[in-house]
Amino acid sequence: MTLKWLAVVVATVSITLWATGNVVTLAVDGGQLPLFVNLFVLIAAGTAVVLAVVAELHERLNNRLSALTEFLVAQLNEIESRTGDRNTGFVEGYLLSHGQEAAVVPFGRRGRGAAER
Repeated sequence: MTLKWLAVVVATVSITLWATGNVVTLAVDGGQLPLFVNLFVLIAAGTAVVLAVVAELHERLNNRLSALTEFLVAQLNEIESRTGDRNTGFVEGYLLSHGQEAAVVPFGRRGRGAAER
C-alpha cells in the first residue's frame, strides 16, 4: 500500500473514531470527549490529509519527469538517426570504387603554414 493510500486510511479511521467517540460520549454522558483527545485526533487526521496530498503531487511530478525523459530520449534518437555519420557514405563509396584492398588515408593536419614545410 502506498504512502498516499495509507494516509487516506489513517485520516478516515481517525475521523470515524473521533465522531463515534463523541456521539457515544454525548449519548451516555451528555458531554464530549476530553479536549486533548479531540485535538489529537483532529491533528492526526489533518496531518494524514496533508501527507496524502503531498504524496499525490510527488507521484504526479515523478510521472511527468519520466514522460519528459522518454520524450527527450525519443527526440535525440530521431535526430541521431536522421543525421548519422556524414563521413560514412564517403568512406564506403571510396572503398567500393577501389576494391577491398584500398587503404583509407586520413587527411593531414590542417592549419600548417608555409613555415612548417
